Order: sequence, then C-alpha cells, then structure tokens
Amino acid sequence: MLTGKLLLSSSALLSLFLLAGCEDHRMSDSPDITVQNRSVTPVLAKFLPGAVNGRIGASGLKMYSLLSSDDVLEQSPKYVFGGSADGAGLFQNPDGNYTILVNNEDNFAVSRITLDKTFKPVKGEYVLNSDGGTWRLCSATLATPLEHGFGPVFLTCGESGQESRTHALKVDADVNQANISREVAGLGRWSAENALPLPKSAYPGKTIVMIGDDDSDVNGGQLAMYASNTVGDLENGTLYMLKRPDNNQKEMDMKVGTIYDVEFTKIDNHKTLTGAQINAKVNELKGIKFGRVEDVDYRKGGGANGREVIFAVTGQDNSGVNADYSRSKYGRVYHLVLDANDPTKGKLEVLLDGDDRSGIAKTFQDPDNVCVTTNYIYIMEDPNGYGDEKHDGYVYQYNLSTRQLTPIIEIDHRRTEADAAKYNVGGTSKLGSWETSGMIDVSDVTGRPNTFMLGIQAHTWKGDKYKGVDGGSVRKNEDQASQLILIEGLPR
Repeated sequence: MLTGKLLLSSSALLSLFLLAGCEDHRMSDSPDITVQNRSVTPVLAKFLPGAVNGRIGASGLKMYSLLSSDDVLEQSPKYVFGGSADGAGLFQNPDGNYTILVNNEDNFAVSRITLDKTFKPVKGEYVLNSDGGTWRLCSATLATPLEHGFGPVFLTCGESGQESRTHALKVDADVNQANISREVAGLGRWSAENALPLPKSAYPGKTIVMIGDDDSDVNGGQLAMYASNTVGDLENGTLYMLKRPDNNQKEMDMKVGTIYDVEFTKIDNHKTLTGAQINAKVNELKGIKFGRVEDVDYRKGGGANGREVIFAVTGQDNSGVNADYSRSKYGRVYHLVLDANDPTKGKLEVLLDGDDRSGIAKTFQDPDNVCVTTNYIYIMEDPNGYGDEKHDGYVYQYNLSTRQLTPIIEIDHRRTEADAAKYNVGGTSKLGSWETSGMIDVSDVTGRPNTFMLGIQAHTWKGDKYKGVDGGSVRKNEDQASQLILIEGLPR
C-alpha cells in the first residue's frame, strides 16, 4: 500500500503500472474486484438515447459512483476529496490494492486514493497541495516504463496563464512534502492542459512529449512538442511549436476534408525564456494560433498508432482578440499523424468542427478533454458559457473507422430532485455550467473489459466543508466538490 512513508520504491512498481487511458494488451489478475456504487453521492450523469439503444456498439451499459467529496474513507476519515476532479492515472500495487492519482484542478492539488482489492476507496491523501501545485492542474498523464520507457511519474500541467509549468510528480511522493513544487523547466512555460509522452514504440530511443497550450490571448494557443534523444530526459531536449509550411497561422482556414502538411519549428533557448517570451515568438515562428488547445492523447494499439495524435481545441468567443473569427468558437478535434522517421513533420486533419452548425459536430459546446482508445475517441465538453447552450455537458463517442459521432452521456445536475439545492448552490445551475473531465480507460488494470473512469466537475456543488481541503495556503477558500464515476460497457 502506498503511504507517505515511501513503502514502495519506484523500481518495485515498474511492471505494474498502467498508463492513464492506455491499452497494454494484458489483463490484470484482479479476481476480487466488485464494481458497484461505493459513494454516498449518486451518479451525477446519465446515458443518452444514442447510447442506450445500442448505436454505440455496446451492451450492458452501467455507471457507478466511485468517490465523491462527501465520502468518509475508513483509513483517513479527515481526508476530503477536492473539487474539479480532472486528469488521473490508475495502477495496481504489489499487495493487490490499487492507487488513483487525480488532479483536483481548482484546488491546485493532486490526490492519491488507495482502493482495496475489491476496488473500494479506503484512504485519501494530498501528495501535492496548493503551495506545491502553484497553478490550476488540469489533465495529466501517468508515464510508465512499460508504455513510455521511463517513470513511473505523473505529469500534471499548470494552466494558470502563460508562466505556468508542468510538474513531474513521483507516484510514491511523500505527503509531508506536498508543498514542494515538482515543476520541470525543460518542458517550458505554457498555460498547459496536458503534457503527453508518446509511447516508446513511436520513436524508439527518444522521448517525445506533446503539450496543449490553452491560451486565448492575442497569439492564441499552440500545440507544442518536446523532444529528447535520451529516453526519460525531460530537461535537456528541444522545444517546438506547430506551424504550416506556408506560414498560414489562421486556424479557421483549415477545413474538414483536407489534410495539411505541418511541421514543428524550434524554440531556441527555451529554458531561459519566460512564458511571455515564448508566447511572443508565435508570430516570429509562424505558429498556428488555435482557439485554446486543450487535451492531447494518442491512438492505442501499438506500432504506428502511437504516432497518431488527437487533440481538442475548446474554442473561444469570436470577440476581442478573436473578433476576426480566425479561431474556433465552438471547438474542434484534430488528428495529427507524425512522420515515421521525423517527429517534427506530419499531416494534420480537422476531424470535427463545432463551428459548422450543420455538420456532424453541430451540437459541440466546446470539447475540452479526449480519451483515445484503439478504435474510438471519447470527447468531453466544457461549455464556455456563451449563453446559447442547448444541453448540459456531453461525452461523445467518435468512431475512427466509420467517422460517426454520437453523444452518449450527459451530466445530471439534479435540478428537479429532492436534493437539488445541494448541487445547485445559489439557484438553479445554468445549462452547461458543469463539465466532465479526465476520462481514462481502466479496463486492463481492473481486468474488466470496456471499463472507464470519469471525473464530474460539479461547479455549483459548493460548501464550507470543502474549503481548503488540500491543506495548502494558496487555495484556502476553494469550496467546490466533485466526483469520480466508473462506466462499464463502452467499446475500446
């Protein structure tokens, strides 16, 4: 069991880790797991008709409440799970128990949850609090030797403006050092949503990390890449940003149905630069100005699939710096295929365009997070509050073979339930004011096929009992609650 006393060394865990969202083609020996509701909180989501009637190709769809901010865990009764659950990773310990690492985004913190052999949460602790976290922590990736050739380490990104950095947090981090920043200067300064290492099979002998820059300022957000010729080196490599060879920087000039040549251009001396200085190089280097690059993932299945990168652009209002509507408003999902021999070259395609209000993504309300398997992309919405929302946040399934997009899950704000006031503090919550996030495929580590974990950021579920629960001094008044759920029956 992982505790603050470092009972397990990283080397003892190497063969037991599962990348968040990864299929590693082996089933965990987990005979004791019982998937059931473990939380006092009901599941704050519901299946949509497109899922229930079998159009997504799955049967036996079920959702379970795993953990929430109202749960009291038997081995740590004073621990309170923070709000805005986001990026996560799951692994099994040598003793048969399980550990979840999960960002509590607006707490600027990372929780470590221990689950027993039956998959019941029994202990929680903060391994990074707001003093150490420093910034809003959004998506994350659990890098492992099995999948990436290095680690295990939890890469969690700061998203509090362009001076933010990415943390590399050891999975056996001491809770007594939760106030110490784990920032990695080599990955540069970005308002980053995720830092995603590609699998070791993508470019043997190298470490390639894709970074999504969630910037909505004058120069937009970039898709960045860090590359090192030494496996596991996060400090001494080269940093790049994505551009088109014709130097066209306008996102909206790229259309569905066309494949574009792209390349990554080097940012010289990036470790000496501030975030503002990196941002100022966008025009000099002709980087593509996206409307907030959010989550990044790669296609599973091994081999060349690991060079297929999927990323979401959440969009920004077409006013202010985007008054010319050169960037997406309602969001897009892109497919980048990197060259087999040179990761700085590739082909880029717009898979889904939310600004085409008559196209297949016409219901998009700002896609934020993605979870990619061998055959599907699962897309999570975080509506930007434009005032024209027609539904609460969806989770979509996109079939990479048939190119069919299906809304399958909608967040449930419980507006008409007897406990509505609990989840709608300050009055009835607006459409789209909650979001889902941090979806990962946990099938292999649990030994249960087609099983996923998802975070519910219930932004109007607030209260004094949730204030400052991470123990840091920076976010003492952060008072949101959140939830983790399990979903069974989604195909991979």
